[in-house]
Amino acid sequence: MLARFDRYLARLIIVPLLASLVIAAMLLLLDRMLRLFDFVMNEGGPVSVVWRMLGNLLPEYLSLGIPIGVMMGILMAFRKLATTSELDALRAVGISYNRLLRVPMLIALLFACINFGIVGFLQPVSRYAYENLRFELRSGALGASIKVGEFAVLGKGITLRVEESKNQGADLRGLFVRAAGKNGESVAVTAASGTFLSTDDPDVILLRLRNGTLVHNANPAGVPRVLTFVQHDLPVNLPTMGAFRKRGEGNLEKTLPELGRMMFDAEATPEARRDASATFNRRLVQCLVMFVLPFLAVALGVPPKRSTSALGVFIALIGLVTFHKMTEYGERMGSLGRVDPVLAQWLPFAVFIAASLWLYRTLAYVPGGQPIGALDRWAAKVGTVLRGFAARVVKRENWRDDALSAG
Repeated sequence: MLARFDRYLARLIIVPLLASLVIAAMLLLLDRMLRLFDFVMNEGGPVSVVWRMLGNLLPEYLSLGIPIGVMMGILMAFRKLATTSELDALRAVGISYNRLLRVPMLIALLFACINFGIVGFLQPVSRYAYENLRFELRSGALGASIKVGEFAVLGKGITLRVEESKNQGADLRGLFVRAAGKNGESVAVTAASGTFLSTDDPDVILLRLRNGTLVHNANPAGVPRVLTFVQHDLPVNLPTMGAFRKRGEGNLEKTLPELGRMMFDAEATPEARRDASATFNRRLVQCLVMFVLPFLAVALGVPPKRSTSALGVFIALIGLVTFHKMTEYGERMGSLGRVDPVLAQWLPFAVFIAASLWLYRTLAYVPGGQPIGALDRWAAKVGTVLRGFAARVVKRENWRDDALSAG
């Protein structure tokens, strides 16, 4: 059962946790969003597909955003308790740090299960959906609009150029169409406006042209016929779209059970088993690291006495991101066979656990222990030196200004 201060601590944790999670996810998506906009515009696709692609990329970025959110939520909660002396009051009535870890560990367990479902099952499926959208965008299956001012090939032997597009491609202006048939037969059409219409046949669309001129050349050696029209319908046979591949190309699209079967598949090549082992172990580490974060967050969230330094926040973020990049690099090196894929993941994880537990032990069991006390004092000295240097520079600039104004 949770005591009243447990519920109070949970409220302190959840707000910065959710805020940090949202901010981390948005920052990670921001750079990719700009590149996706550029890609979709170059392919002539609708802008709405960008949000669908970002939605499919979100689980991949949450694998890092969730640990950051959990760590920052616990860290900021304990930092507030420490700076407002509430932590001293709790410690004075006999509540230990181990007892205070009950709620953070429950929250870590909840988000570890969520992260396991994301990296183990949701992320591979969403990655496949993302690649499917890229394929459909490049093949035109998403209804990509005609690029204004460029020649586009519609079906077999039909070329179209549009001067202006309105209403998201529903109203085309200044059209030129050329259709080449057998035996040198060709039709060239210019029209003031036009639009695409669907037909009963899903493989055929109708291009309705208005107020234009048609030049029909049945024989290259003969005289072409020239016609003017108010409305002319031109059927267009759509090209055959190839089916997208099945899910499972590359380890990013395989779930944890699929990676486990690949690791012990006797028919698979040693390279494939090694590659699957590297990805499998990294995903396990991504989930288990959640249980280490409460110890690290508590140790770095409590500043030294009579100090409000935020150095612990900076160190915690740097440490977690560095660990994430090390496991990412280890997965790549393990897939290439340069290091053992198991050792490349579990050795950095063991070092991260040892460092976090040592910091927590220093805070919880060493009398007067402050894990970052020395670093905080060093940072304060550096800050004092920098402020003094800045003050001298500003004072010297003021003296120079006075001398110049005087003569």
